[in-house]
Amino acid sequence: GYKQANIVILHKSLADDFEKFCHVNDGPLPLLYRSQPGDWKCPSLRSDSDIRTDCLQYRKYEQGACTGSLKSLKEYSEQLKDMVTFYLGCSFSSEKAIQKAGIPIRNIEQKCNASMYKTSVPCNSISMFHCNLVVTMRPIPESKVGAAVLATSGLKEAHGAPIHIGDPGLLGIRDLSKPDYGDPVDLHPGDIPVFWASGVTGVEAIINSRAPLAFTNSPDCTFITDLERGTVRSSGGVPQVHCISRDPLHFSIVSAEAAQKINTLETLIGIDPGERGIGHLQRQGELLGACLAMSQAGSVLVTTGFPTHYSHQPPEENDGPPGALAIAAMLQALQKQVAIVTDHRAMELNKKIIEEAVQLGILKKPIPLLSYQREDANSALMFLCEDGNPGRPRFDHLVAIERAGMAADGNYYNARKVNIKHLVDPIDELFLAAQTIPGITTTGVGDGGNELGMGKVKDAVKKHIKNGDVIACDVEADFTVVAGVSNWGGYAIACALHVLRCCDTHERYLRRALGCPRTPSQRPWLPALPSVPKEEKLLKALVQLGVRSGKTASLEMEVDGLPFYSTHSLMIEKLL
Repeated sequence: GYKQANIVILHKSLADDFEKFCHVNDGPLPLLYRSQPGDWKCPSLRSDSDIRTDCLQYRKYEQGACTGSLKSLKEYSEQLKDMVTFYLGCSFSSEKAIQKAGIPIRNIEQKCNASMYKTSVPCNSISMFHCNLVVTMRPIPESKVGAAVLATSGLKEAHGAPIHIGDPGLLGIRDLSKPDYGDPVDLHPGDIPVFWASGVTGVEAIINSRAPLAFTNSPDCTFITDLERGTVRSSGGVPQVHCISRDPLHFSIVSAEAAQKINTLETLIGIDPGERGIGHLQRQGELLGACLAMSQAGSVLVTTGFPTHYSHQPPEENDGPPGALAIAAMLQALQKQVAIVTDHRAMELNKKIIEEAVQLGILKKPIPLLSYQREDANSALMFLCEDGNPGRPRFDHLVAIERAGMAADGNYYNARKVNIKHLVDPIDELFLAAQTIPGITTTGVGDGGNELGMGKVKDAVKKHIKNGDVIACDVEADFTVVAGVSNWGGYAIACALHVLRCCDTHERYLRRALGCPRTPSQRPWLPALPSVPKEEKLLKALVQLGVRSGKTASLEMEVDGLPFYSTHSLMIEKLL
């Protein structure tokens, strides 16, 4: 029932740097108290404390090597006169809160210590202090993961909310049965490994610093304070947990407020100005899932291009490229790797569109433009993965927006049931291959059901969309964003990615609780949001390049037969 602390004792000459190290890594190292040199007491945490004997067992480190375990530090009293004690928050302090939420703690059931692991995630370095993050893993039943996040998110002094939920390999942990500290804990069927930042990170920092002399508590012998464990509501709002991938298993965290904003964006783009019946294709929460997956991704591949005007040159329509560029611009501003793949015959056109986007300030710099051709059965695998190795994907996420999608008969159809297969490269194969490659998730954005990725809702397309029985795309994406006009889906994704990055709960999860949260003035991605002036100039540029409106084939300021100034400009303003 009382708060616990991990202990690090260092020479006073190193204390200021270690304190800074704690502040820039306050997820694993929440600083509860720093003593004066030679002060063995800690009155703010415990009235009768003497750090030389308060822990049941200590470890001694010399030049970074553990040189012994000790029951007491009294024999080092002379050295301790020149040493400073750091009291750091401990995740054991959160166990009561987890139990009170009705969640079993497997290591307590199994009468052993929790499992702690070194990760491949680097902490922020300060002077001689540097190391990778150490985490504590607790197996949690999948149905109770949300409750575990809620129970711990406000306990900042006990490491707060988890920093990863799902596959340990995503943290660089190879074998859960071999913890670096603590004991192995067995997962029950249906349990998910949930990882919290661990104060044992401080031990790794001591080892790497090669300090001449240092002491810590043994990982299972913490300092017990007089302070009862309290519950403090997190400033980031009520957290929600969403699964973004089943292979590898990966969940993300977002505040309820941010999730609601994104669901509102999804509702806004869901109107049906063309009266096609797209309301039957919509699934609540797809935009949120897609954007959480993109937010967690490091590298994203975008595709667009629907050559519906087969008798014109170029045959492309102007729904798709603006939305694709809106997504790419935001991803680029969020410092993710982003590339566009399109039809080989349309490479020159798309190169000009990207150049225009850079000149107009939509993109900060040109985006790599790729094409895909099928040469053999392994072409898609070779394109998506380094040397065709499924364990080394080049991209974490694929996005198709208003991209012609393959129907069940292997052909590609426009809305009027005309087969345009001769104009379409088989980029669908990349989405089909992604279904077999762990670590690649996919999104499809469309407005009629014949677009790549809409296979997820193909039954509804066949039932409710005109010509749906023939034109319905057969290729699924993990997430399907349905909009009245596909460009709107692209604008909404850009806005939703902004909402996520401004969400303290999600942003902390992205950075693994390392570093400092951004202030509202530190949002360099803001200029990447779509705007009416930028989109107006881009549409004018597309008209100049001969790219036509989808429904009418006119070279006017319209998309899908809808005027830019009274329809699309209004939607952009509403989303913003």
